[in-house]
Amino acid sequence: MKSKLRTIIVDDEELARKVVREFLGAHPDVEIQAECANGFEAVKAITELKPDLVFLDIQMPKLNGFEVLDLVDQRPSVVFVTAHDHFALKAFEVHAVDYLLKPFGKQRFDEALARAREQTSKKYQERLSDVVSSARSKVKPLERVLVREGSKVHIIPVEKIDYVEAQDDYISIRSDSKNHLKHQTLTELESVLDSARFIRIHRSFIVNVDRLARIEPYAKDSHIVVLKDGSKLPVSRSKFDSLKQLL
Repeated sequence: MKSKLRTIIVDDEELARKVVREFLGAHPDVEIQAECANGFEAVKAITELKPDLVFLDIQMPKLNGFEVLDLVDQRPSVVFVTAHDHFALKAFEVHAVDYLLKPFGKQRFDEALARAREQTSKKYQERLSDVVSSARSKVKPLERVLVREGSKVHIIPVEKIDYVEAQDDYISIRSDSKNHLKHQTLTELESVLDSARFIRIHRSFIVNVDRLARIEPYAKDSHIVVLKDGSKLPVSRSKFDSLKQLL
């Protein structure tokens, strides 16, 4: 017997969830595992239930759809749902992730479901981190970073970040005298940060320019930056000139 397509609906509007639920009701091969009214509920449900497919609203209070994806380790297939067309929707199409622009009809919904079903049946998982980075970079710079530690979610405003350090497949975010570990590459984070505020000074470090105090020589032809809190970080030769211009 063919297994059902396990699905979660995420939207802060009850009417919007009802529409998706009714459209899915016409497909007996789909099982609705849960409905979530906010991003925190979504992170918990996706982590615990491990669905095949999520209908995910983009604009929600507390956590938006992009941030939900940041906080889950195993990402399911996703059909984004939005009431606005300025969220780099073409980027979703290029990356084979579908979207629904509210209000949508049953025919358009069925098309999105068919694409998602085909993707899932092939056991093909899209790299949504690329989609998220692409979409964000076309909307506005990142305003906050979310880090999940067990059942806790830390919300770090970017202006409170001192620096970010690469650690294998993770990054360590220094903020308010604490380090927060997040499963993400330094390059991915760099692509969504405001380049006027953050600069990469080394292959392993990004620094908040507001935290810089001075540049000091360290060894022959090498330098370090000293932050206002006294922290010292290495500067690569290739980044030295561009950094020097900021100070």
